[in-house]
Amino acid sequence: MQAVILAGGEGSRLRPLTLSRPKAMIPVANRPIIDYVIRALAANGIRDITVVVGYRKEHVIRYLNRCDIPIRVVVQEKQLGPAHALRCAEAELSGNFILLPGDNYIDAASIGKIKNEPSSLLIKEHPYPSNFGVVSLRNGFVEEIVEKPSESPRFTVSTGIYHLDRNVFDYLDGREIPDAIGAMIGAGYRFRAVPADQWHDAVYPWDLLGINSRIMKSVPPRKSGTINGMSKIQGIVRIGEGTEIGPNSTILGPVIIGESCDIGPNTCIMPNTSIGSRVRIEPFTYLENSILMDDVRIGSHSRCVDAVVGEGTRLANQTTIRTGNYRFEVDGKLFGGKFGAILGDRVTSAPFTVLHHCLVGNYVSIEEGRTISGNIPDHVVVK
Repeated sequence: MQAVILAGGEGSRLRPLTLSRPKAMIPVANRPIIDYVIRALAANGIRDITVVVGYRKEHVIRYLNRCDIPIRVVVQEKQLGPAHALRCAEAELSGNFILLPGDNYIDAASIGKIKNEPSSLLIKEHPYPSNFGVVSLRNGFVEEIVEKPSESPRFTVSTGIYHLDRNVFDYLDGREIPDAIGAMIGAGYRFRAVPADQWHDAVYPWDLLGINSRIMKSVPPRKSGTINGMSKIQGIVRIGEGTEIGPNSTILGPVIIGESCDIGPNTCIMPNTSIGSRVRIEPFTYLENSILMDDVRIGSHSRCVDAVVGEGTRLANQTTIRTGNYRFEVDGKLFGGKFGAILGDRVTSAPFTVLHHCLVGNYVSIEEGRTISGNIPDHVVVK
């Protein structure tokens, strides 16, 4: 059995987090999303894997070169959609294969189900079906896939994970993958719908927080580094090598802390928080339900809740991230989410800054303590 992972897309709706990395390389529970896809395949004995890369391809290739199993890489020179990406991998395929997006979380059990069902599609119920391909079923088989309808009569969506054979290439010309499947069904092919156990896709940046919290519940605990005896650690907690936990700190899992971090005295790290490597948290700071990427620094007496913080960001002393409801309109449709802040890479803030349900772009500098809300574009200096 072969597999093709499509990891060439940008993930523009996840800006500002995808300016410097493809969506597949965004860390969730301290691992890039594509890592979960590869591990789910490997757990089912599927090791003949081709990854199609494109946008910011060097990030994906660098990661793949460190994988335990050899992975074939194909470059999509121009980002012309998933069907074109699959075409790029055609020469590598000899028979049946599983097609997967590299920027969605999938578990090994779900791969095991679809692996044993030739000509099949993995489906899942979703509360917001209009963001996906909505699937119509009859007697367990796919009747139709409608991509991102404005109004959906059902909640069953396509995960974008298929068990296919080379016949699909006869139907791809001028069509995207769901339309090609529809054309195959019209020509008499039958595609069984297989329910997924665990599948998650981040459509917007704040979706990452929910995915992070769900994945962290299954992370095995491990305590490396140096932990002060006066600190309190409870629940599922994973601490990387070289990390130091200062005295009188409280960590309540599930929590993941990467390597070579400095967690200052009297800090409080609450559930569903993942902290990357080389992160420094200064004393009397409170963290909860957040993703901190590598090389982040948060000053003392700060509060970071419901936030995604990009690489190399520096938040000064007494920074507060306050949760609220974010709303925006696209093509007449209202979207939104509840979160504290989404911060791009290398944001800096002055002391006493309040970040209130905002999206802050990459390389933004907040030079005076004030309340920030709404959307701040990349490279802006806020005075």
